[in-house]
Amino acid sequence: MNRKMLFKLVIDVVMTVLMLIAMAYQITENRIHEFVGVSVFVLFIAHNFLNRYWYRAILKGKLNPRRILQIGLNLLFLLAMAVMIICGILISSDVFPFLAVDNDMIFRQIHVQTAYWGFIIMAIHIGFSWGIIIHSIRRMTGITGTNRFRTIALRILSVFIVIYGVRSSIEREMGAKLMVYDPFYWFDDDTMIRFLIDHLSIMGIYICGTHYALKFFQKQEQRAVQLN
Repeated sequence: MNRKMLFKLVIDVVMTVLMLIAMAYQITENRIHEFVGVSVFVLFIAHNFLNRYWYRAILKGKLNPRRILQIGLNLLFLLAMAVMIICGILISSDVFPFLAVDNDMIFRQIHVQTAYWGFIIMAIHIGFSWGIIIHSIRRMTGITGTNRFRTIALRILSVFIVIYGVRSSIEREMGAKLMVYDPFYWFDDDTMIRFLIDHLSIMGIYICGTHYALKFFQKQEQRAVQLN
């Protein structure tokens, strides 16, 4: 793995973790939440700058269904992050108090709900790139070839992550949070470690689902080509 790819991977991992920490508002409270949010914003700008050539190539090449879906998803994620950041600035009380607006409830609601939608979209976005991520990690660690035992073990681990993620999603009422803003919601006995584990497992649902769905459709396309 070259240094640029490693740098991009580190930025993406740090940005993902910080975004999860920013979502743990009830645990970190406002000041830390806002400073972490600013860090996410800076890393998001860096992420887009490092991937700026992707924007130039949007209308180039063949637009098959997978590429159209990926382009739409990436632009939707960009929109969600932009709306979340703008609303976050407008309701800031510690980092940007001079920009805060009165009667900010509507902006607070939009900020929270776009954060949850962005969280789901981000997980699907990672799922689209999971094959590339795994390939980069294999190159970085020097793993070559395939190993049946390792493949089975990783797939069993994926199943456990998805099962735990479904449980966490239900317990934390993720479906309701995407539709309804509840300023009084509090998860009993929550800690930062538990919050991160629960939400990483919820991400696992969408990462695994997207990755294996793409592999399934890719195999179907290959079979169709062979039959023709």
